[in-house]
Amino acid sequence: MGMSGVKVSGKVKWFNNAKGYGFIIEDGKNEDLFAHFSAITMEGYKTLKAGQPVNFEIIQGPKGLHAVAICAQCEKHEAHTHGAATTVSADETKSGEPAKVLA
Repeated sequence: MGMSGVKVSGKVKWFNNAKGYGFIIEDGKNEDLFAHFSAITMEGYKTLKAGQPVNFEIIQGPKGLHAVAICAQCEKHEAHTHGAATTVSADETKSGEPAKVLA
């Protein structure tokens, strides 16, 4: 089932932060896909929550199917773009001067 490179969607079945892994189920299927924290694509602490909708790719691992390139589907609902160049206005700086943008 070498579907590497094809993004599919599904939901997190469970994820254990302490152990760094869990399982995802592809939409319309009932087979568990192994999900390791190193395969999660996100900023900061890499974790998943049970029931969370995700997009991912499927590869054949040594002991079964693995979900890789995992990313949360609902990032459009939360503003994760906290770059200083885009979020700081002149009114928000303490000195009253416009924020300097470094290219």
